[in-house]
Amino acid sequence: MMNKYRAETLSWELRDGVIELILHRDPCNEIGSQVLADLESFVVAHDELREQAHALIIASDRKPGFCAGADLRELYHGARAIGFAAAQPQIRQFLRRIHRVMNVIDASPLVTIAAVHGVTFGGGFELALVCDLIIAEKMARFCFPELRLGLIPGFGGIPRLRRDLGNAIVRDLLLTGRSIGATRAQAIGLVSQLTGEGEALRVARLTAAQIGKFDRATSIAAKRFIKPVPYTELEEEIEIFCDLFTKPAVESGLRRFVESTDAQPYLP
Repeated sequence: MMNKYRAETLSWELRDGVIELILHRDPCNEIGSQVLADLESFVVAHDELREQAHALIIASDRKPGFCAGADLRELYHGARAIGFAAAQPQIRQFLRRIHRVMNVIDASPLVTIAAVHGVTFGGGFELALVCDLIIAEKMARFCFPELRLGLIPGFGGIPRLRRDLGNAIVRDLLLTGRSIGATRAQAIGLVSQLTGEGEALRVARLTAAQIGKFDRATSIAAKRFIKPVPYTELEEEIEIFCDLFTKPAVESGLRRFVESTDAQPYLP
């Protein structure tokens, strides 16, 4: 098994017992079919590399941020080509595939760390939420903007945020669609450490090195005890998302997004 690999939209490397998964798709690591395929390749590698590692770091080297979420342009054009109702089976299949990836990372025996900066929205926020620790630069922002599209988060965000922080925070972020900064995110227990600009990955590496000092079997047992994966709720989320996807509000919301002339239309 190669300890270093570069795919089209991301790369990973095993070094000193730490796997680093770096996202590098322009403009801001939007999760579409190619990113999903590359993440699935990483999951295969993870299953082999995890015996040689104690931690996994997920980060981005794109300037705008960690990840802007799902590739809404790909989603809109694909659904429009065959009709939104007819696209429902493909949407369900995509969601099941991304859930499998997220669930593997969520349940990984490794201590997982998201090192985030800038935009961490929608599916990007959900990717961060599968990690055990979120280390965020002070200018990072978190948001679930899906309601403005007539949808709910579909990559597992609601059950995982409720697991970690409770219903009040879920309702606030989901129903208002507003973003919160890293300082506020730390105050509510979402972010474990704040860093200066450009420092999240360095601090994540230091944290991973500290984790490596402890007995691996003990860390695995502790994680299994304190971090159950909410499989039943995740399945329910997929079905709700697919049901909403056929509603007229979704097509009009996605069309507005695609036709927007803003440089970063995902920003609130």
